[in-house]
Amino acid sequence: MLEVIILAAGEGKRMNSARPKVLQPVGGRPMLQHLVDTARELRPDAIRVVIGAGADQVRAVLDGQGIDWVMQSERRGTGHAAAQALPRVDPAARVLVLPGDMPLIRAATLARLLESEADLAVLSFVAADPTGYGRIVREGGHVTAIREEKDASDEERRIDEVNSGVLCAAATDLSGWLEAVGDDNAQGEYYLTDCIGIAAGAGRNVSATIAEQAEELLGANDRAQLAELEGVFQARARAALLAEGVTLLDPDSVQVRGPVVSGRDVSIDVNVVLEGSNRFGDEVVIGPGCVIRDCDLAAGTRIEPMSVLEGVRTTGACSVGPFARLRAGTELAEGAKVGNFVETKKARLAAGAKASHLSYIGDAEVGEGANIGAGTITCNYDGVNKHRTVIGKGAFIGSNSSLVAPVEIGEEATIGAGSVIASDAPEGQLTVSRARQRSIPGWKRPAAKDKK
Repeated sequence: MLEVIILAAGEGKRMNSARPKVLQPVGGRPMLQHLVDTARELRPDAIRVVIGAGADQVRAVLDGQGIDWVMQSERRGTGHAAAQALPRVDPAARVLVLPGDMPLIRAATLARLLESEADLAVLSFVAADPTGYGRIVREGGHVTAIREEKDASDEERRIDEVNSGVLCAAATDLSGWLEAVGDDNAQGEYYLTDCIGIAAGAGRNVSATIAEQAEELLGANDRAQLAELEGVFQARARAALLAEGVTLLDPDSVQVRGPVVSGRDVSIDVNVVLEGSNRFGDEVVIGPGCVIRDCDLAAGTRIEPMSVLEGVRTTGACSVGPFARLRAGTELAEGAKVGNFVETKKARLAAGAKASHLSYIGDAEVGEGANIGAGTITCNYDGVNKHRTVIGKGAFIGSNSSLVAPVEIGEEATIGAGSVIASDAPEGQLTVSRARQRSIPGWKRPAAKDKK
């Protein structure tokens, strides 16, 4: 039986943020969310998260994920935090304790730690600069203590094997060791790491598993460290895309802020941002400067430069942009085209339908082969409610037309340029609604007045 305790009660004052530290984003998601997702890969019997500063915010962001929330009202160190959760843990369980600001740790690394048969197993790494970390103190190869930097001797400060804050032990053992932890230290806090010295002093077997990649155990206490985490995350994410066969024309300029599933021969150009959860079919092409968020793009879809897509689904090879904005609920079929400076929202364009430039298509159903001229807008909002526009198969909407919803344009209908259509237009006919053009004979332009 395995239970996971995540220590997420810290405020993170050095972040200078209204959000608690564990909600700071890495790769587009809160650090704590990364950790919870990784913990789930271990299939634990329970995940218990100790919260304190910004507790309501943390709960709200991760609500509904089956987490047992444990409140640490008075924050007196990591040992005190873990002790708040242990009474809820099954006494027969093995407990894995994780810091809440370690979003890069891999499930495989934690699985290696859990393979240890020691009474108390900690995860360590060799730091190029160990400043600020607790040092792993060994005697004859055996771990005897973890010394926090403020309490370490000069000799101990030269140790480069450091503590990650991750440990595992039997719940009953950990409870007993925490009861023996005192606060006689520079911080006046109860250190979880003091359990190592207590366990070793009692003759129990204490081991340290050194992580193969130190970068995955990095935490963040300020914005600079958060940026470092982001850099590591992005490098990983881009490497994963390349390994899947995605072409990144300038890898360092691509930002990945959520999971991406890609087919073969996908090409992503410079300065592209991928947010949320995206899926790309074979031979999808994404041009420079695009933002793609929560989209499902079918094979052959081509996104031209500087386009922004959110919640878009394509069902066949089609074209978007450049400089297009497609909002949630947009769906494009095979051969559809949404061109430059076109905005769509909750719009479905059937096969071959086109809105090539300078239009707004919202709350609309556009039929197969319909053509929407430049400057056309669907007037879908009456100030209170949204209304739907239906444009039939093969319809032609002349430039600079306004379609006042709710309205239906029949199949093969033609709307004269510059029309305001507030009633249904019959299929197969020309419908025009505009003032009659006239010329005024003898009209003279106003003359400029004499300046005195």
